[in-house]
Amino acid sequence: MKFITRYWYQPALKPPAYLRILSRLFRVITEKRRQSFLRGSDCQYRSPVPVIVVGNISIGGTGKTPLLIALCHYLQSQGLKVGIISRGYGGKAKQWPVEVTQDSLASLVGDEPLLIHRQTQCVMFVGADRNADINALLKKYSDVNVILSDDGLQHYAMQRDIEIAVIDGQRLFGNCRLLPAGPLREPVSRLQETDIQVLNGGDIEDYGNSAFFMQFEPTSVYRLTNKSQSMSMREFCQQFSGRQLRAIAGIGNPQRFFDMLISHGLDIVAHAFEDHFPYQKNDLLFQQSLPLIMTEKDAVKCAKFGIDDCWVVAVSAQLDDDFYAEIARLLELRKH
Repeated sequence: MKFITRYWYQPALKPPAYLRILSRLFRVITEKRRQSFLRGSDCQYRSPVPVIVVGNISIGGTGKTPLLIALCHYLQSQGLKVGIISRGYGGKAKQWPVEVTQDSLASLVGDEPLLIHRQTQCVMFVGADRNADINALLKKYSDVNVILSDDGLQHYAMQRDIEIAVIDGQRLFGNCRLLPAGPLREPVSRLQETDIQVLNGGDIEDYGNSAFFMQFEPTSVYRLTNKSQSMSMREFCQQFSGRQLRAIAGIGNPQRFFDMLISHGLDIVAHAFEDHFPYQKNDLLFQQSLPLIMTEKDAVKCAKFGIDDCWVVAVSAQLDDDFYAEIARLLELRKH
């Protein structure tokens, strides 16, 4: 896979001809499938309550999970009962859909769903069939009045009321090619059909005024084995001033996490793992013993290892009030 992805974000490297041919084939198939649903020749499911999709058009981490969590908190503050559905990528449950609970295992329901549920306390179901997820959720929790879909922009069988596309402000769209020659699931032109675009980092002025700007702020740093041992990022940096740490990240864009740590003055040895990496304890044991620091997405899988000198950075998505005002406006339109 790394052989292919090295072409994605290096425009000077032209993908081999066979990748470009496969990319064109992928485009034809996905566009034909999407148009089939839009024309109604394939069955689409309409939820009885509004559905908001938080997704992207590219492979890899764009920052949709923290955005979805922030959006959920906003909707809850408006008195809405929020339900969440997700693919449950990496989960190996024996049957789907499955409800995510506080005691769920990341190995069964996926790391991101478990993190989202713990952060929001929302009812949540995961499974490959989003329509089945919605039905299972509403059957058990009939008082839910809005559903957030973690990803699913390309799940055309599910009708949606609001589409939010999250864009990596640093990497943008790479070489702008579709899979497998590039990182895109759909052409860049697909963004014009979404309701809201959110740029995660980067330069909003360079991108244009069509997107809302988002950035991540570390809210705290806590010990992996004892979350009550928590401090601010500033306090953590002061405590570890002059010391080296080993930074772990198994997310879509690990460099974003490493850059954040470096920007706060931390001296790190970076270790990037594949997104959704299924950690074993030996993966975190190195010859040179250094304190570890990781993301919350990694922490839901690594807490069971009981590594004491390990710290977790909690982050929150910061968005302007205009973003939430647009969400409220679009939901109001849905009522009518």
